[in-house]
Amino acid sequence: MASTRLEGRAHRFEPNDDINTDYIISGRYKFKIGDMQELAKHVMEDIDPDFAQKVDSGDFIVAGRNFGCGSSREQAPRALKAAGVAAIIARSYARIFYRNSFNIGLPLITCETDWIEDGERLAIDLGNGKVIGLDGGGNAEFSPLPLTMRILLEDGGLIPHIKKHGGFSLERGEV
Repeated sequence: MASTRLEGRAHRFEPNDDINTDYIISGRYKFKIGDMQELAKHVMEDIDPDFAQKVDSGDFIVAGRNFGCGSSREQAPRALKAAGVAAIIARSYARIFYRNSFNIGLPLITCETDWIEDGERLAIDLGNGKVIGLDGGGNAEFSPLPLTMRILLEDGGLIPHIKKHGGFSLERGEV
């Protein structure tokens, strides 16, 4: 499997630690709106009311520690993905948010983020474990994603993977 490279622009929020799922998508929407494209119009609006209009397909969210804490509902990562967010780069994640994100095909990168500026263009090499600042700002390394996780991401998440293969399959290589 070739190494997957993502490129996009960084969207950094302040404060950047403990961004909970109610900041990602407010409870006033997640219980009333079932359509993910409609829900995506409201992502991050309690932190940045214009975020949904600023994010372009393929962009990244950059955060600090404990991103996705709070509610374990899957709407938060699903709404981010529907808004066009290609990956999240943070120092750490809430465990259930981490699992939910990979299950729906949204990659989460764990590395140092202090060097990343809002608006900076970045490249992420999922197979080789690198985040590269394309505007000359710097770079960071992270543990490359295991093949199992990259296969799930390539297939669009766990459910699309199971549908595609008729069950869980790692036939493309070793874990």
